[in-house]
Amino acid sequence: MTTIPHWINGSPVPGADSAPVFNPATGQERARVVLGDAADVDAAVTAAATAFESWSESSLSRRTQVMFAFRQLLVEHEEELARIISAEHGKTVDDARGEITRGREVVEFACGLGDVLKGSFSDQVSRGVDVHDFRQPLGVVAGITPFNFPAMVPLWMHPIAIATGNTFVLKPSERDPSAANFVAELYRRAGLPDGVFNVVHGGKPAVDALLTHPGIEAVSFVGSTPIAKYVHEQATAHGKRVQALGGAKNHAVVLPDADLEFAADHITAGAYGSAGERCMAVSVAVAVGEAADALVEVLARKAREVRVGPGDAPGVEMGPLVTEAARERVENAVGAAASQGATVVVDGRGLKVDDHPECAAGFFIGPSLLDHVTAEMDAYREELFGPVLAVVRAESLDEAIALINANPYGNGTALFTASGEAARRFRRGVKVGMIGINVPVPVPMSYYSFGGWKDSLIGDSPVHGPDGVRFYTRPKVVTTRWPQPAQQRTAAGFDFPTSN
Repeated sequence: MTTIPHWINGSPVPGADSAPVFNPATGQERARVVLGDAADVDAAVTAAATAFESWSESSLSRRTQVMFAFRQLLVEHEEELARIISAEHGKTVDDARGEITRGREVVEFACGLGDVLKGSFSDQVSRGVDVHDFRQPLGVVAGITPFNFPAMVPLWMHPIAIATGNTFVLKPSERDPSAANFVAELYRRAGLPDGVFNVVHGGKPAVDALLTHPGIEAVSFVGSTPIAKYVHEQATAHGKRVQALGGAKNHAVVLPDADLEFAADHITAGAYGSAGERCMAVSVAVAVGEAADALVEVLARKAREVRVGPGDAPGVEMGPLVTEAARERVENAVGAAASQGATVVVDGRGLKVDDHPECAAGFFIGPSLLDHVTAEMDAYREELFGPVLAVVRAESLDEAIALINANPYGNGTALFTASGEAARRFRRGVKVGMIGINVPVPVPMSYYSFGGWKDSLIGDSPVHGPDGVRFYTRPKVVTTRWPQPAQQRTAAGFDFPTSN
């Protein structure tokens, strides 16, 4: 049985305690991961603090060279990393490749930070006085990341942190930890000095140690809203900057003028891709007016056509859920929806993957489609994080916008329409951070920032893009005057200085 160690100061480090890591497709234990504690966190922070002394003074050119090399290694090892992700998370290998690609885009953004980090200069703000500004790294920063994107979400954090001169401690999910160690090895091969990137595995004890450690300047987190609030509260109480991204309940609104086949295709993929275990998954379809019955009919047909199986099998579109507990929770949610009055149009409970006998004990559930869901039902209010699509009916676009705005989450939303006027009214009216027009999963490119509104973002710091650069650096403003000949000097004054 393989044991997955920490990665501290450029080397694997064992731990005293461990937990099982499962293959969700077979339900079998495939490895064990060490569980870190405060001592392991302290060792990683100490290594990172030592590395910061030299890394923060390295040239921008040197940091860029490492990022370019790291980016190339991600390209060369994409297939290997994708299969590692699939084996521990359950998502298809194709889906894992997509995750790596979207993470690699942030590395590419980090390769161009020379332009983003340029400061400004103002000449002659007063007689003989100039002003310029620049940004400097914070120090040791940490990332606490979820199971659903074991490569992409960390890649939204550490490339920007490292490229701006910080050192990094990553606490990945203990459910699928191997991707983090694989990335650490790629960084080593790219020429990143020891201690700049560290990995500490574990659960709540490791998280709490990161949130309270005096040597950590900032914490980035992605996960559920209750934990995001906890992370934000604890870390800010200990004087740290915090990025804390929480949960979601993403709506896709379909107007009567939309191409229903097109809309249903994309909503199906957005709802059931990665078994719905995405913070940007489409979990609610809002059918407006006369579009409702026809849309439900097409969505039902497409849900039944989704090919479910192990993530590494050819032709499979949806893999299992990450754990047995996750499957039970989603099955219970479908049952609760039926008891509360929803119509179960497609029922994914009890799915058997007959073509793959090795998957008899896997954590599979098929796509489920619920109709006549209302805002009072648990299936609407709760983030199910599984392959369940709820259809809510609305009479108008204004009613759909009001429904979205009344929801406590505001991560992503989409509108399917052929009307530019409706699209403009929608994007201006919804209280949501990321919006797609005929795009079901509107994840921004790396040179924009990722972050929702309301309970989907605790605090005000999105990840990657320009906001990521600002989060991992702090500004300095320098006012300069050089000595002049004595006869040209102005006398010092005791009044507050002003320009003249």
